[in-house]
Amino acid sequence: MRRSRTMKVAVAGCCHGALDKMYETLQLLEQRHSHARPDLLLCAGDFQAVRNADDLRCMAVSQKYRRLGGFARYYSGEKKAPVLTIFIGGNHEASNHLQELPYGGWVAPNIYYLGYAGVVKYRGVRIGGLSGIFKSHDYRKGHFECPPYNQDTLRSVYHVRSIEVFKLKQLKQPMDVFMSHDWPRSIYHYGNKKLLLKRKSFFRQEVESNTLGSPAASELLQHLQPTYWFSAHLHVKFAALMQHQANGSRQEPKVTKFLALDKCLPHRDFLQIIEIEHDPNAPDTLEYDPEWIAVLKATNDLINVSPNLWNMPENNGLHAKWDYSVSEEDIKGVLEEANNDLQIPQNFSATVACYDTDKAQQRTGPVHRINPQTTEFCARFGLMDINDRIQQFREESREHKGTEEEEEEEEEDSTGSAEEPSDYSIDVSGMSASINPDEIILDEDSDEEDPDTCSVDPSPDHPSDTSTTSSDVRIMPDSVTVSPSDAVDIANDEPEKSSDGNQTEEQSPDEKPMKRISGENEEGSSGTKKIKRRNQAIYASKDEDEDVE
Repeated sequence: MRRSRTMKVAVAGCCHGALDKMYETLQLLEQRHSHARPDLLLCAGDFQAVRNADDLRCMAVSQKYRRLGGFARYYSGEKKAPVLTIFIGGNHEASNHLQELPYGGWVAPNIYYLGYAGVVKYRGVRIGGLSGIFKSHDYRKGHFECPPYNQDTLRSVYHVRSIEVFKLKQLKQPMDVFMSHDWPRSIYHYGNKKLLLKRKSFFRQEVESNTLGSPAASELLQHLQPTYWFSAHLHVKFAALMQHQANGSRQEPKVTKFLALDKCLPHRDFLQIIEIEHDPNAPDTLEYDPEWIAVLKATNDLINVSPNLWNMPENNGLHAKWDYSVSEEDIKGVLEEANNDLQIPQNFSATVACYDTDKAQQRTGPVHRINPQTTEFCARFGLMDINDRIQQFREESREHKGTEEEEEEEEEDSTGSAEEPSDYSIDVSGMSASINPDEIILDEDSDEEDPDTCSVDPSPDHPSDTSTTSSDVRIMPDSVTVSPSDAVDIANDEPEKSSDGNQTEEQSPDEKPMKRISGENEEGSSGTKKIKRRNQAIYASKDEDEDVE
């Protein structure tokens, strides 16, 4: 009889460039509390894989947050991640860097990005993710953006697209772990909602109107029904337990354990360790998922790089084909083409010069690049290189514009190229040099935190401060519900400061009712909380992406 085995997985909320702090926290757990190093680290967005000054210009953050974090040292090879790290994108990323890898890939040795959407396997555990945040006005567009971005595309580039959700909804095989940056809408009804609103009172209106979170993520949660779902974005720890409806009379209803975590700052719940069962006979390497590869091949012709709105195929009488799920034969075909070897190659290569403290940093301007990892991946599985297609689309747009200008010199071309402003209102809040004291700005409370916790000085002469590395790290076997007694006391607790909330105005898709079977029985943190003045009306703002850093 084969014994079941578990592996330790560390889950992190928003990293915000504090990669050294993440790894130092894991090291402290080993040294001070005899916890074995986890086999895997998962980060649910706002990772900020910033390599140089040009990357900083491609982040949708205000000027004071454009700081080079610790990632550059991992990119250059000066450091190597001590644990295999897998992450998704959020809404504060070096978008030009992540856009090089639309299907995922290595951003540094031992650090893997899942792409716009992706599924991989590690030790037999199936891990999926969806990058970005949901905004209805961009949801049905193609991936048309490319650097250099304008003030419009700087934000739309990290907005979730319907094609990625459509691809993920073709999956049929069980999902073990899934990550999204923003929360699935309605998930707050399946945990300790009272405690959540006590910690983040400015969520109340959206929670009561059921508009907090992503309807696209909620749709995926109902379809995929993973064992675990991890999110970040709202800068608060929250656990929930959701029981789905049974699909058949003989099938037991599945349960999803949801966990959202805070951002990486001292005295915040930004890291948690769980134990996940894995296949002891599976390889100890990162692998492509054969069903996901088959779905990518099946949906390859659906790729669109136009900023125009378009609809995915559905069974409404308008599409000859709407089901792009794959058969067992399709999956076997992928395995045969790969000679049953789906191990992800260690093919990381730097595509830009890294920040060099010994040289004056030259700003050449962000350039649209095609990463050799993407080229190799597309060639191996017969897929369209999205970035190559974007370049072709831009050239075609320029030619079309030039033709119209010749024919109608007095009329400007209205079709637009990928770099021209789109047809939705422009959000320049993150780029403005002036600050409205009543308006929610990025990470209001960070002004009162240690500035070194927000970023890591690129200078090698700046030592890391491990005394304030971690706060409440909880070991969580077999459940996402924990008690404060499990907390690791690395630093003295301080009153938790509020962080900004998220808002979405979009209409929710039809949702199936789900049964709540338990909530989080965690008590609130002690101490007097500081409540800051906020403009509540901003939560109704349609285009405000930067309410949360």
